[in-house]
Formats: sequence, structure tokens, C-alpha cells
Amino acid sequence: MGIVNVTPDSFSDGGRFIESRSAIAHARRLVEEGADILDIGGESTRPGAQPVSEQEEMDRLMPVLEGVRGLGVAVSVDTMKPAVMRVAIEAGAAMINDVYAFRTPGAWAAVRDSDCALCVMHMLGEPRTMQEAPRYDDVVAEVEAFLAGRIVAAEANGIARSRLLVDPGFGFGKTLNHNIALIRALPRLARLAPAVVGVSRKRMIGALTGRDIADRLAGSLAAAIRAVENGAAVVRVHDVAATVDVLKVWEATK
Repeated sequence: MGIVNVTPDSFSDGGRFIESRSAIAHARRLVEEGADILDIGGESTRPGAQPVSEQEEMDRLMPVLEGVRGLGVAVSVDTMKPAVMRVAIEAGAAMINDVYAFRTPGAWAAVRDSDCALCVMHMLGEPRTMQEAPRYDDVVAEVEAFLAGRIVAAEANGIARSRLLVDPGFGFGKTLNHNIALIRALPRLARLAPAVVGVSRKRMIGALTGRDIADRLAGSLAAAIRAVENGAAVVRVHDVAATVDVLKVWEATK
């Protein structure tokens, strides 16, 4: 899954693709590099991020969604807003990727009558505050219980379990030790539903390597290999070509 941030403030590439032409060109490059899914977001969810209005988010997203039609890959839209979900589905989105796990009132109703895939993610709190001293008694058990509960909620709202993917939410209200525990527990979490893992260039990579964001490729690749080895079905990454190459070699030689 290749990341296309149509935002001015995302942690890694905020502002680089805020213009729709740049975002579309970037999406094309990611497909050429081997992305199977494009994940397009119009609102940053980095730690401390401020929310944007429905209209602003749609204004950022819609030209890009129109521009990536015909690229031959599935398009995921990263949003928490039911109104944006509806518009994205009408525009052909194959997945809604919701960091708030469809807890916004009206979210299940917005996606119920479609056949798109739905990714539910665990987040402690909300983006503005999630990294302010996150605490758990047992992070794996609590994340697992939350994700299982969202699957139950989906089914109660008439949504087939087969449409669901789960994301443990690396960096979304997690310390480094929490993130490591969740990477190790992926075989357990992936039993709930196909697992999506997004650790590319994140703070945990910097903490483990001492590298700034621009120099976290090697660490991100190591994390992607470990995630897939531990059962991840999808890895959400900035560096598609390098990730595809390293996973091809890992697959051929395991």
C-alpha cells in the first residue's frame, strides 16, 4: 500500500503533494514501483495534528481520486468522516481506512450499502493528544479486544466480516515498547482479520536507529519484513520500490 498524503502537515511528506497534480504524479510513480493499493488521505493524523473540515478534506481528495482512475490498482481513502466516506465510495474507492475505527456517528451507515473493504484501526485518544504518555496494562490484549469489538460492531451493523481488515495502530497512542510488543504479537492479531501494518518512517524507526525521517529507509524495510513474516497482509509504506524489492527477495529465499 503506497501512501499519498494530500496534506500540508503529514509527518514525513506534508506539503509535497498538496497540489492535486503533484499528488496524482506521485500516485502514478507508486503504481509504477509496484504498489497494489494507493492510500490517499486529505487530513493529517500525525501526533498533534489539527482536524480539518469535511469540505476542505473533500476539496483535497476529489481531484486526486478523479486523477488516479484507470491506474489499475485499488484505491483506499484514509478518513474518519462519514460524509467523506460516502463521496469517496461514489468516486470508486475500494477501501475506507479509518484510524477512528468507524466510531464517528454515522460511519457504519456511510459504508454499509457498498462492497468496499474497511480497515479498522486502534488509536488511544485522538491525534492531538494520543502521544501524551499513553498507558496500558497489557497493550496486546487491549488492542486485540478493541479490534475484536469493532468487528462485532461491524457485524451488528450489517457489515460482513469478510470486508474487514485490522490495523494495530503503530504510533497512534503507543510508546516504542508498545509498538515492539504489537509487532511481535502480529500472528495473534492477524487471526482476527487480515492485518495492515504502517510503520514506514515513523518515530519508532527513528528511536531504534537514531535516524531522522529522511534516513529511515533501512529501518522501515526491516520493519516491513518482520511485519510480513509475522502475518501482515498489507504493509503501508512511503518507499514502495524498495519495499517491493526487499519483500521479493525475502519471499524467494525464506
